[in-house]
Amino acid sequence: MAEKVTKDTKIGELLMIDRKIAVLLMQAGMHCVGCPSSADETIDEASMVHGMDSGKLVDAINDYLEKQE
Repeated sequence: MAEKVTKDTKIGELLMIDRKIAVLLMQAGMHCVGCPSSADETIDEASMVHGMDSGKLVDAINDYLEKQE
């Protein structure tokens, strides 16, 4: 079973799960994934800053992770 992420998962943790998730984040408009301060932000916090729906982003990330099994 693939690891599941939530709105409370930090960006740094996400990238440790799979570095390729950075591509998903950048495609969604979150170009700050390389910024050191983003590593400690949750998906929900980063989504708010960028005007995104964190639920849709979490769903997209979890869909990606399921396909990687």
